[in-house]
Amino acid sequence: QVQLLESGGRLVQVGDSLRLSCATSGRTLNEAAMAWFRQAPAKGREFVAAIRWNGGRTLYSDSVKDRFTISRDNAKNTVWLQMNNLEPEDTATYYCAAGAYMRYNPGDYAYWGRGTQVTVSS
Repeated sequence: QVQLLESGGRLVQVGDSLRLSCATSGRTLNEAAMAWFRQAPAKGREFVAAIRWNGGRTLYSDSVKDRFTISRDNAKNTVWLQMNNLEPEDTATYYCAAGAYMRYNPGDYAYWGRGTQVTVSS
């Protein structure tokens, strides 16, 4: 059984930085693509970033490119999302996901965490 556990979400101010973590357990996901999605109230789940199994390639949504960085350490079974220069529009529940390939569609990911809340206050 694969488990993904996100952490690090909290209330921050505009312009602050925050790092989210996703710890995986139950089965190695070292060959899986990992991704972060987010969902704001009354909105659909939105792609944020993804990283290839070996960290050799990353993808970002236009709204976070140049502000967010996804990274992973397979030895630690952990994926991170470094978020800089946060904006009120970044307020959402952030989810970690694992799948076979980097994809923009949440339906392409087989495993999900329960999410961590990020709130950016102005």
